Amino acid sequence: MAEKKAFVTGHPIAHSRSPKIHGHWLAKYGIDGTYQAIDVRPEDLAAFLGSLDKSGLRGGNVTIPHKETAFALVDRRDEAAEIIGAVNTLWLEDGVLWGGNSDWIGFAGNLDQYAPGWAANGPAVVLGAGGASRAVIHALKQRGVKDIRIVNRTLPRARELADRFGAGVSAHGAVGELLADAGLLVNTTSIGMHGDATLAADPGGLPDHAIVTDIVYVPLETPLLAAARARGLKTVDGLGMLLHQAVPGFERWFGKKPEVTPELRRMIVADIEGH
Repeated sequence: MAEKKAFVTGHPIAHSRSPKIHGHWLAKYGIDGTYQAIDVRPEDLAAFLGSLDKSGLRGGNVTIPHKETAFALVDRRDEAAEIIGAVNTLWLEDGVLWGGNSDWIGFAGNLDQYAPGWAANGPAVVLGAGGASRAVIHALKQRGVKDIRIVNRTLPRARELADRFGAGVSAHGAVGELLADAGLLVNTTSIGMHGDATLAADPGGLPDHAIVTDIVYVPLETPLLAAARARGLKTVDGLGMLLHQAVPGFERWFGKKPEVTPELRRMIVADIEGH
């Protein structure tokens, strides 16, 4: 049996924790395989993807800034990628390059693990209208959340997403009174990342049963999550989204559905804290 090979590509890519996640699973399940980080400049992406079949790579992950470009370059796309408009997982099937999006699976899987029943919590407020926001809204719709409120300083961008996702999704330029009856607050912006002390929104306006989650995971506890915890609200950090989005790709390339365990989480947390 030939060694199974997969990758993650972005630019820059040295910061990626995906090789640690997939390396852990390859070792744990005793699979003869590799998963490496490959730095590809935006202008070289088309050539890189075009050569996958010859290079012996079965597929891989795509991260910033290549997700939208990869969406345009693949031969076929899964339904989630079509709806979200971005690709984060690639695989070859009979010489055909497929692109999928598992970011929404990562988001839902993380909340399933740490806040079971979250989708029944009612109106969701989503901060930000970028690519991550699209994956989150898709996850919310897939799980039957009927009232999704997108908040973005640039209102036209929020409107564009509301139009894209249709019924039950509304666009707002400020948080205002939106939190008063919300059961879920999601930050998809970079506010609170890397020592930025700004609050993405004030969780003080949320009801007591609300869940607050942030897709940022460096730091693990963002100012938003710290403020929500201080108020006694249920919080879920963003690391689980990274871990859970990796599952579908690993299963496709290596033929085994891996488990997101506390051991894996501890290993990645130690790596984050070590930097």
